[in-house]
Amino acid sequence: MGWNGFGLLGWVPMLLFWVLLILGVVALIRYLGRSGQQPDGKTPLEILKERYAKSEVDKKEFEQMKKDLS
Repeated sequence: MGWNGFGLLGWVPMLLFWVLLILGVVALIRYLGRSGQQPDGKTPLEILKERYAKSEVDKKEFEQMKKDLS
């Protein structure tokens, strides 16, 4: 009736479309932001300390890598 066939609640599907689109973009950004992190959530320094504890690196290498990280 003058609204080109959309009727009284024709704006609801359009609003739903935009809400879903915005939520999808936010979810994608959050996913891509997490993909650069370590899978177990450890910091590089924690990983270095574990490697030192397992004797994978010696004290000199540990100190140099620790200095590089900070």
